[in-house]
Amino acid sequence: MTAAAQMRRYAVLDVFTATPLLGNPLAVVIDADGLSDAQMAAYARWTNLSETTFLLPPTDPSADYRVRIFTPGGELPFAGHPTLGSAQAWLDAGGVPQRAGEVVQECGVGRVRVRRVDVNGAGAATRLAFQAPPLRRSGPADAETVAQVLAALRLAAPEVLQVEWIDNGPGWLGVRLADAAAVRALQPDFATMAAAGLKIGVVGAWPAGGEVDVEVRAFVPELGVPEDPVTGSLNAGLAQWLTGAGLLPARYVAGQGHALGRDGRVHVERIAAGENAGVWIAGDVAGCVSGTLRL
Repeated sequence: MTAAAQMRRYAVLDVFTATPLLGNPLAVVIDADGLSDAQMAAYARWTNLSETTFLLPPTDPSADYRVRIFTPGGELPFAGHPTLGSAQAWLDAGGVPQRAGEVVQECGVGRVRVRRVDVNGAGAATRLAFQAPPLRRSGPADAETVAQVLAALRLAAPEVLQVEWIDNGPGWLGVRLADAAAVRALQPDFATMAAAGLKIGVVGAWPAGGEVDVEVRAFVPELGVPEDPVTGSLNAGLAQWLTGAGLLPARYVAGQGHALGRDGRVHVERIAAGENAGVWIAGDVAGCVSGTLRL
């Protein structure tokens, strides 16, 4: 411990699940003011979770807090499960939003709205949802990129229906396969993927009428996360693409994490008009650890 080390409030939450250990864990340093970039990066490497976040006072007066998001391999301008988990941790720590029922997060892509949405239409239960940020890059991938994706996923061209840019900060490429079974069967070449600098999200549909509409997997080996358990930013990008193209309905549920022994649920809603127009990504958040951290 250095002379500058101090006790800071700390939490670990499981995001996109109501049952601990089935979603994507997130470490949150609630009192991160005064930490250097190097300390944040070192702590994120030490936790070795997909992401670790650090809550700071906002620089934008319209935001409630500012968050910095680190993977074991570097910092991200935006990520989904850290947005929901950080908002929940901030609220649990006594944060009071400027606007009732809505938290405004400041991060690398700007402001992100987080609000409570009704779970069952009765108003008795709610879950947090974030508004998907605009895509920085969209549209079909070029032939060279598609060839790299095929090599990284160990797939032949006829097995892939579409490859699209759905970049909302991390740099996602979306890949649509014939069905959910094909998604679950993937055995990617992570070395090839990392060497090409690819961040790939794959989606395939389940038969109609089930609890889950699509299966999703996320691969980001370049950032030290070969496969992410449940991924909000990817699902946000996929939803903007697939609902916008009419390939999925305005409301659906994505399942993710099966290959890692998880059972995450991502609830998607596209609102056509009004104050809340846009794509919203919702998920339950389960508290797992709370205490203090010496850092």
